Amino acid sequence: MNTSRTLATARRVLLQLRHDPRTIALMIVVPCVLLALLNWVYDSTPGTFDSVGASLLGIFPLITMFLVTSIATLRERTSGTLERLLSMPLGKGDLLAGYALAFGAVAVVQACLATGLAVLALGLDVTGSAWLLLLVALADAFLGIALGLFVSAFAASEFQAVQFMPAVLLPQILLCGLLMPRDRMQPVLEAVSNVLPMSYAVDGMKEVLTHTGVTGDFVRDLAVVAACAVLALALGAATLRRRTA
Repeated sequence: MNTSRTLATARRVLLQLRHDPRTIALMIVVPCVLLALLNWVYDSTPGTFDSVGASLLGIFPLITMFLVTSIATLRERTSGTLERLLSMPLGKGDLLAGYALAFGAVAVVQACLATGLAVLALGLDVTGSAWLLLLVALADAFLGIALGLFVSAFAASEFQAVQFMPAVLLPQILLCGLLMPRDRMQPVLEAVSNVLPMSYAVDGMKEVLTHTGVTGDFVRDLAVVAACAVLALALGAATLRRRTA
């Protein structure tokens, strides 16, 4: 990997995003709108938004970043841009790291807005620091970016990239502990949930929700999410193809 090439790739992606307001809206506005809608849904049952909103504060950015990055990377390949880039002195690691940096910058804005909206405007009551909530939201968004870059290597069209969302994310949403505590699931399902990164993303949010400071479980959950994101990026670089078959 080369730092200057990675930064040049990130700059190119950010310039492209600047001219795509719909994608920017999907990444930044949609999570905030969904959180506001969720708060409205639970308006008649005080306390419910506090228990659910923190978890979804991490899940919503993960889903949106997964969708955008997987489709954007695939578009580079199907348009021939990726083939031209990789014919130059640009490695796969430079390309994916540049994408991760560019979308990571957007994720910072997204996480700050969503966390600020949830805590300051929607009244999300957390025992711990809002900064820790923001940290987990950033890690979750980065995980979505990494997973999106990884699965884009296996899609032949944008439609197939979208199809990966229910295949990759929906099982994690069902088993992450959002709908039912993981320790109350069937043993097999609990064992599966223990190896899914979204489970630790939700657990990290719950730690901030119920503890005043940084706990050992919080550090573990954050480390697992970050490690899974790095692993997904490494696998994405290893499996990235120059063109669609």
